[in-house]
Amino acid sequence: MSHIRLELDPKDIWYAGSARTSLDTVARNAVLLAEQEPEHRDYLERHLRDDGFDVVGAGWNAQALDLIERVSPAVVITAEPELCRRLRAGEPGRTWDRNVLVILLTDPTGDPVDRVRALESGADDVVERHLYLELHARLRALLRRATIGQSDFLEAGDVTVDHRSRQVRVTGLPIHLSTREFELAAKLASEPRRVFTKAELLRDIWGIRSEIRTRTVDSHASRLRRKLEAAGAEQVVVNVWGVGYRLLQ
Repeated sequence: MSHIRLELDPKDIWYAGSARTSLDTVARNAVLLAEQEPEHRDYLERHLRDDGFDVVGAGWNAQALDLIERVSPAVVITAEPELCRRLRAGEPGRTWDRNVLVILLTDPTGDPVDRVRALESGADDVVERHLYLELHARLRALLRRATIGQSDFLEAGDVTVDHRSRQVRVTGLPIHLSTREFELAAKLASEPRRVFTKAELLRDIWGIRSEIRTRTVDSHASRLRRKLEAAGAEQVVVNVWGVGYRLLQ
């Protein structure tokens, strides 16, 4: 059974049945899998590798955060909402990418409201932990959305969206945004004077297709507006009452 044994000093990892490899050589396209249950972690590692992903495994949150900082994975897959929260919030002296894509694994008997809360806390998608085929499809979809079919730069008034660095700038000044705030800004900037309905935004950014009452779009739009305005942008993230949002007045 294929698995990873961490060797934090020296800084390398050991893949069963292969030569020792520096973390830096697998970092760029790695999937960080944080799963405390060894059998399920081994199962996911095996299938993800069979499907062409480089996988770095972690058994607990502190270990996962150390590896996220060192490896800079493309996607983090975890069953721990607390890891997602710590990752998004950041910690003093730590330099991991707080905008890294995160898929949260949930229990199949969990409350649907918990899925919404997971998305609101910063997860990019939520998948039942034993549905590997769905996990694989959603992982591929997230990576496509992040890298394909987007202009490198979008400019709308004083706002610039840089897809390559996943950064938003106002008159050249970079703005710190969460993953969802960045995706909301990018979506609105793609057609800055078009009104995107809340249903569209929930579907395209949060992956929520059912009709569920949530203030997710409104709360993210409000935070995005405040950050852009604080940097000098005026009349942005305009709320069209009863419909949705557009970026520019």
